Amino acid sequence: MLEKIKTALLIGVIMITVGCGNSPGTKTESTSAASSARTASSETAGTNADDWFTASETAKRMGVGLNLGNTMEAYDANGCEKSTYEWIPEVGGNKPQDYETCWGAEVTTQKIVDGIRDAGFGTVRIPVFWGNMMKNDGTWTINSEYIARVKEIVDYCMNDGLYAVVNIHHFDEFIIRRNSTAECEKIFTTLWTQIAGYFKDYPEKLVFEGYNEYLGGDRFNSSGVLTQLSKDEAYDLTNRMNAAFVNAVRATGGNNAKRVLIISGYWTNIDNTTDSRFIIPADSAKDKLMVSVHYVDNSMYWERQIGSDKWLSYTDDQCRRLTNAFTSKNIPVFLGETTSRYPRENFASGAKYTDSSECLEIVLDKLTDLGFVPVLWDTSNNFYSRTDCKIKNEADSRVIRTISDKLTEK
Repeated sequence: MLEKIKTALLIGVIMITVGCGNSPGTKTESTSAASSARTASSETAGTNADDWFTASETAKRMGVGLNLGNTMEAYDANGCEKSTYEWIPEVGGNKPQDYETCWGAEVTTQKIVDGIRDAGFGTVRIPVFWGNMMKNDGTWTINSEYIARVKEIVDYCMNDGLYAVVNIHHFDEFIIRRNSTAECEKIFTTLWTQIAGYFKDYPEKLVFEGYNEYLGGDRFNSSGVLTQLSKDEAYDLTNRMNAAFVNAVRATGGNNAKRVLIISGYWTNIDNTTDSRFIIPADSAKDKLMVSVHYVDNSMYWERQIGSDKWLSYTDDQCRRLTNAFTSKNIPVFLGETTSRYPRENFASGAKYTDSSECLEIVLDKLTDLGFVPVLWDTSNNFYSRTDCKIKNEADSRVIRTISDKLTEK
């Protein structure tokens, strides 16, 4: 989570220095959010979605993934932690790429995605803040230009034979903080009906992930103070939102009747999500659900214990929890955000392992050996350079290639 936290600290600087997105973007296709998308992919959806891979089979094929972080989920976040932040401000000329670049990212291109494929990644996670360019009229209608820009990026992945994972990112925070659980159900059903309907003809390499990290999160009380839900309320919210997501996607029909879906954990926290109160929603499709959690060694990262025996033991324990709760029951684990770089200051004193790339390989080996799908959290030019279209550090590049080759041989 370090890259994410660092980015949050930098957002204010970025917004001041670049006005949060005045870069000129490229032209996007404008199509109705209610219409089904026409794929530019050379890979077709096939004639029978019943022949598509199960979630477990899909997990084996997704390999190691990379996040397009701070890109389509970027928005004007100034004041977003306050109840007075009532709606999403416009950025620049209010065009998709004003938002895409407002946290300092490059405009995503086919060349950038080609480089991700060439580096050995098999999956691209595309976080999306669907509230950008949306009218504040209570209908929660996704802007047609904005969803068309997401489509372009998905198509880049389809063209390269990569899995693309699209979610609701940060906008889930906005909604959950300001609405009752019942209202959230209605809103997320509306959002996922639009997203899924738009992409319902896409091939199976497009995967939907319901939310990001905010299921079970705090809500503004009547005084405008963010207030923690009780555990029972938090689990109820989490379980109902996951059910709303699955039901909305399946109801759109087409290829979505059998598409693999990723349900989100409570805070995507491993301890919370492996609790018996977390419920896998009923699904009309058989064996098509994964579970998303984040950062298998998160606690050790912040306790500055990376590279130590304690780090190894903690990571193994977290993996055991996930295996017992999910993979042993034929539900694959999607590590939607996994640490990509370990800064020197987060290592333990007297650590057994002292190199970031070495620790990365240790973790990725553990996760992939267990059949999990690790997706590295990354922002523009952090781990993977979106200007040079390659992994920045040669040792890191060798790790990804080694893991990718190992998975290919299985």
